[in-house]
Amino acid sequence: MASLLALPASAQTFDHSPFDELLKKHVVKGMVDYDAFAESGPFKDYLKGLEAADVSKLSDRERLAFWINTYNAYTIELVNKHEERASIRNINKDTGLVKAKGPWKEPIVKAAGKTYSLDEVENEIIRKQWREPRIHFALVCAAMSCPPLRSEAYTGAKLDAQLDSQGRAFVPDPARGSRVDVKARTVYASKIFDWYKEDFGGSKEAIGRFIAQYHAESPEKQLLLSGDFDLDYLKYDWTLNSRYLARLKG
Repeated sequence: MASLLALPASAQTFDHSPFDELLKKHVVKGMVDYDAFAESGPFKDYLKGLEAADVSKLSDRERLAFWINTYNAYTIELVNKHEERASIRNINKDTGLVKAKGPWKEPIVKAAGKTYSLDEVENEIIRKQWREPRIHFALVCAAMSCPPLRSEAYTGAKLDAQLDSQGRAFVPDPARGSRVDVKARTVYASKIFDWYKEDFGGSKEAIGRFIAQYHAESPEKQLLLSGDFDLDYLKYDWTLNSRYLARLKG
């Protein structure tokens, strides 16, 4: 798959190794041990480091890695701040009587000397500065239908390979990424492809071509490339991507 991040990595980097160690230890197959992060001193120190960072000294790829890690780290922090263990959508929930802002509007992210909401990090920083659709497979909204949280931190040096790996893990996954019914000439895709349609080309045909990149030569790939199919979206499971809940179900 062609790289959309062709600039050489800079020698200047931000140290994401504390977050990397925590992800390796507390994230298994995309499932998160939220209690472990809540009790972690190194995680709190990492968040303080994000707040003090000077991103102007980072290369393009290092900055993108910084903001992806920031989004994912503060999503974990948001869940733990509210002690939520069922679904992120329960945070700041609109009850009908009280109009709430929802989880993604809360100004919780302290990074690069400013305070942001998760929504601002995603839409005002990442999507505005980088025309890179694969970021949607790296930003994890703490739900089962989201792409799996990676068990390592993103870095500028490995970013292109990491984004490609995330795409390969998510897009062909029939439960949450996409599946192709050749006989019915129907493509079922994650709602991510609907919510961020413009990032994937803005049309059904463009979405089909994008998904086709993750398929080997097959009738499914030919249908995707043809554009001659109905596009439907998979049901989105907002259950928290929690190792605890996974153990209960197991």
